[in-house]
Amino acid sequence: MARTKIVSPRPPLSLQVCSRQTTRRLNLPLLRQLVRRLLKEWPPRRGPSGTKESFRAGGSLGVYFIQAAEMTRLNEQFLGHAGSTDVITFDYAEGAEPGGRGGEIFISVDDAVASAPRFRGTWQSELARYLVHGMLHLRGYDDRRPAARREMKKEENRVLKALLRRLDWGKLERGKNVVSRK
Repeated sequence: MARTKIVSPRPPLSLQVCSRQTTRRLNLPLLRQLVRRLLKEWPPRRGPSGTKESFRAGGSLGVYFIQAAEMTRLNEQFLGHAGSTDVITFDYAEGAEPGGRGGEIFISVDDAVASAPRFRGTWQSELARYLVHGMLHLRGYDDRRPAARREMKKEENRVLKALLRRLDWGKLERGKNVVSRK
C-alpha cells in the first residue's frame, strides 16, 4: 500500500483595508485591488533564514487610512517622534507562520492632502506613493541612511510609474468609476 503525504493547505492571505478618517471619501474596493496587485506582482522576499516570505498565503496585512491626529499618536507612541507623518509600517515577520508574513501600514490622508500641492501632484497620487512606500518597508527596504533612502525612492518611483499606466489615481476617491487601465 502506497503512503501519501498529507499536506494541509496554507490559509489564504488575510487582508484588511479600511478607512478611519473623514478627510476624503476613499474608494476602498479599488485600494484593495491595488494592494492585491502589488502583492501579486512583487516576488516573495528572502527571510533571515533564507526561506521565502510572502503575504500571498498564510500572511496577514492591514492597511489603514487615518487622520493626522491618530497618526500623531502612533508616531509619538511607537517611534518617539513629535507630530504626524505620512506613513508608518509595522512588520510582524517574526510572528507569522513559516513562509508567511504579517504587517500593518498606517497612511495619513491628511498628510497626503497637505503634501500634494508641494509636490505638484494630487492627494490621490500621494496616497498611492505612501501605500507603495509602506509596502517597500515590508519588502525589507529601509530609508534611514541616505544611500538606502535613494535606493528605496528609485524603486518607489519605478513601481508608481508602472501602476500609473494601469490606474487613474483620480478613481481612488469614492464615487468615481472603478476602471483599471490595461
